[in-house]
Amino acid sequence: MAKKKSESGGSMILKNRRAYHEYEIIEELECGIVLTGTEVKSLRAGSVNFADSYAMVDQNELWLLGLNIAEYKQGNIYNHAPTRRRKLLAHKPEIRKLQVKSEAQGMTLVPLRMFWSRGRAKVAVGLVRGKATHDKRQSIKKREFDRDRQRMLRRS
Repeated sequence: MAKKKSESGGSMILKNRRAYHEYEIIEELECGIVLTGTEVKSLRAGSVNFADSYAMVDQNELWLLGLNIAEYKQGNIYNHAPTRRRKLLAHKPEIRKLQVKSEAQGMTLVPLRMFWSRGRAKVAVGLVRGKATHDKRQSIKKREFDRDRQRMLRRS
């Protein structure tokens, strides 16, 4: 399977397509993630799921909750808990800024994509606001229009 390059240059592990559809992305922050050895091996195997995952700030630290990294098959007794809390690594001023915006304006922190950058796993966390139904329809129309335009350009 060919690896896709992400916007930031590393190879993509997973993209949260549901988040791009359900939410309007206001701001984005790339963070490191603290993982154990078997979690890294599971990521390399592609055994990860973003369903119902979100980020939160707790005691000036950024945490990722609900991310499901499946147990590594050859991990035996050293395996990890699949849905444990995982710490995200970011600078304190960035964390504080996200915390203030998410609390004051009623926004949510959602993981948008996971990728490798120089051999390390990174997570792009987005500050998001929910979309209304008509906004979702408009996004779909715009995406289909862009796709059709690209097809026409390739043909000519």
